Amino acid sequence: MNFKKIYIKKINWLLILLMFVVSCGEIGTWKQQEDQMIQDYLSSLGDTAFVRKPSGLYCIELAEGTGLIPETGDSVTFYYKGMFLDRVVFDTNLTDSIPWKHLMGSGDILEGIDEGLRYMKEGGKARLLTPSSLAYGPNGVWGVIPGYTPLLWEIELLSVKKNK
Repeated sequence: MNFKKIYIKKINWLLILLMFVVSCGEIGTWKQQEDQMIQDYLSSLGDTAFVRKPSGLYCIELAEGTGLIPETGDSVTFYYKGMFLDRVVFDTNLTDSIPWKHLMGSGDILEGIDEGLRYMKEGGKARLLTPSSLAYGPNGVWGVIPGYTPLLWEIELLSVKKNK
C-alpha cells in the first residue's frame, strides 16, 4: 500500500470538506441578509396584502382578472416590469409593441415569474416579490443584478391559451 497517496487523498477530502463548510456559512449569511431585506421592505409598506407562498414567493393582486388561470402547458402573453426593492427599474417590456410569450412550465423564464403567473387570471395585474432563489440566485446577472438580490415584478397577464 502506498500510504503517501492515501494521506494526500485524506488531506484533499478534508480541504474540500472545509471549503464546503466555510461556503455554507457564507451562503447562510447572504440568505439571512436577503431575508432581512425582504422583511424590511415589507415592513416599510405598513399594512400590505402581500401573500407569502410556500416557495418563498410573495404576491399581491393589483387588479383581478376575469379570464383563465394558466397551468403547465398553457401559452401566455404578458407585460412585465422588473425592479429592485427601491423601485429602480432594471428591465421592462412595457414599451414593446409585442408582449412576452411564454409556455408555462417550460423553464424559459424565471421560476418566480412562472409561479406567479399561476396565481393570476387572464386580464389581471399583480406584483411579485421574488427571493433570489426564484430569480437570479447567488450569482445574479453580471453588471446588472448582484447575487442574492430579491426583486419586484409587476405583471399584466394579457392572454392564456389552453394547450391541452
